[in-house]
Amino acid sequence: MDILDEITAHKRLEVAALRRETPLRLLADQVEPLLAGPKPPSMAAALLASPHGIIAEFKRKSPSKGWIKETGDAAVIPLEYQRNGAAALSILADGKYFGGSPDFITKARESGVTLPILYKEFVVDEYQLFLARLSGASAVLLIAAESSKEECRRLIGAAHALGLEVLLEMHSEQELEYASLEPDMCGINNRNLGTFVTDVENSFRLAAQLPAGAVKVSESGIGRPETLTALRQCGFRGFLMGERFMKEPDPGVALDAFIARL
Repeated sequence: MDILDEITAHKRLEVAALRRETPLRLLADQVEPLLAGPKPPSMAAALLASPHGIIAEFKRKSPSKGWIKETGDAAVIPLEYQRNGAAALSILADGKYFGGSPDFITKARESGVTLPILYKEFVVDEYQLFLARLSGASAVLLIAAESSKEECRRLIGAAHALGLEVLLEMHSEQELEYASLEPDMCGINNRNLGTFVTDVENSFRLAAQLPAGAVKVSESGIGRPETLTALRQCGFRGFLMGERFMKEPDPGVALDAFIARL
């Protein structure tokens, strides 16, 4: 079993336990008042309007590297990202493997974050989409390698019904067929989720094979301003960056310095 298979198997058990604790109908009752109000800010629009498109990620831990910033505060770092020029944010919601929580998105909103926020999670069930909307997220991550095309289509529809955008993540030529589902954003993950080996050349290799009108996002392994600039020239408008900033003493200051070098 590779890492993605392990995480997905655990996530299904985790969601089943959550469903027993709080049935979907009760969660839907909590979300319903939100649907009558304004939609969350659009991540796709924010990326297209940004001169750099950086999605700064609040990521405390990873399966391959362990703790990156164990004491990272969701009420502090995301707001500092916003103050230092991020186009949008990504916040990990998985607890076991990434040290995250849906509550971190809520804390970020309560701290004053108004930027679009990506609910970064291994979504295997529509139940998680309700958790995302309730937390204050603007968009959710869906991973092609985790689901069939039909299941992915269903989850995209369910997300849109809740007022959430979708960043659909692909990694290989075989998965590019999922782009025909017309998600709000098409992501190319430079990290192989089976082995967690990262190679940014994956984005350069697959860029031209994505639909011409797609909002393209390159994910992981972007450490240098020159790499981001080259990816923009290939058509990418979003750049998901986590460890590059989180490993620094002050992630917000690191983001500001990176943008200044572009």
